[in-house]
Amino acid sequence: MAIAPIITTPNDFSPSVTGTWSPLPTQRPLLLVGHGSRDLEGRDRVLEFAAAYQKLDTSRPVIPCFLELTEPTIQDGVDQCVEQGYTDISVLPILLFAARHNKFDVTNELDRARQRHPQVKFHYGRHFGITPAIIQLWQERLAELDTPRFNPDNIAREDTVLLFVGRGASDPDANGDVYKLARIVWEGSRYKTVEICFIGITHPRLEEGFRRARMYEPKRIIVLPYFLFTGVLIKKILAITEREQAAHPKQLVSYLPEMGSHPQLMQILRDREIETHLGQVAMNCEMCKFRLAAGGAQHGHGHDHGHAHEDHGHGHGHGHGHDHGHHHGEPVDLFPEPDDYHQRAWQVP
Repeated sequence: MAIAPIITTPNDFSPSVTGTWSPLPTQRPLLLVGHGSRDLEGRDRVLEFAAAYQKLDTSRPVIPCFLELTEPTIQDGVDQCVEQGYTDISVLPILLFAARHNKFDVTNELDRARQRHPQVKFHYGRHFGITPAIIQLWQERLAELDTPRFNPDNIAREDTVLLFVGRGASDPDANGDVYKLARIVWEGSRYKTVEICFIGITHPRLEEGFRRARMYEPKRIIVLPYFLFTGVLIKKILAITEREQAAHPKQLVSYLPEMGSHPQLMQILRDREIETHLGQVAMNCEMCKFRLAAGGAQHGHGHDHGHAHEDHGHGHGHGHGHDHGHHHGEPVDLFPEPDDYHQRAWQVP
C-alpha cells in the first residue's frame, strides 16, 4: 500500500489575525491586485485575505481585484474607486517577487486606467519581496515539522533535504530571488541541503527537484511551495508530491502549505501601504530585463518599453495589451524543455 506524505494545512501554522492599526498618513483607497486563478478556491482565498486586511483598518476601502483569469479586473477596481469620488489611489500587488506581472502587466493596466481617468493619481507600491518577517514565518513553520505530530520518527534535520518550490517566471531576476530566499531560509537550519525547483515556466521543474533531492539519500524530504494561496499550481504540486511519496515509500515526504492570511504578511502589506503614502517606494531595478532593454533602446539597440521611474517607484509606459493566450482551459506550458526557456529568458515581450 502506498504511503501518503505528511501534509499540513494553512490552519496548522497560521495564527488568527487580530487587532487594529493607527490611521494612515492620508485617506485614500487601497487597490489590492492579485494574480488571479482559474481555481475558485484560490480566488476566494485572495478575497478572504483582502477582507481580513480591511478589518485591521476600516478608515479607507480595501478593494481586491485580479490581473487575469478571474474578476473583478483591475479596471473594475479603479472604476469602483472613481465612482466613490477618489482621485488618489494606492495600489499594491499581492505578489511575492518582482517578475513580469509586477513590473510590466500591472503597470500596463494602470497606464490604461490613466487614459480612462486622467484625473486619478496612482501610487504603486512594492511586492512582498524578501523580508525578515517572511524568513521568520518559514523558520517557525519548519520548526513545527520537527514536532512528533509531523515527525513521528524523529528524523534529524541532518537527514532531511529541503525542497523549495517556486512558481517560476519569465524574468531571470525574479527566479534569482527565489534562489536567494531559499538559501537564506536554509542558512543555519542544519538541513542536509536545499534544492530549488519550479512548477512552471523556468527550470528545473519539481520532478527534477525530487530527483536531485534523493541523490543525497535523505530519510526525509520537506516540500516547501513558496506560494501565498492555493490554486491550480498548488494542487499540481501536491499531486506530484503524492506520486513521489508513493513511488519512494521509504523516504518520508512532508508537505508545507501555502502562506495564506498570516498576520506577518498583513504587517508587511501595511508597511508597503504606508510607503505609498510617504512616497518612499523604492524598487531595485538594476537586473530587470525590461530596464536593460529600455537602456539598449536609448543607445539605438533594443526596444523601448518606457521603463521610467515615476512617483510609484517603478512606472512603465509599455503600450502593450495583456494577452498571454492562456486565459481559458488548462495552463499552457510555454517552455516545456530547459532549452526552450534558456533561449527566451532575457528577451522582453
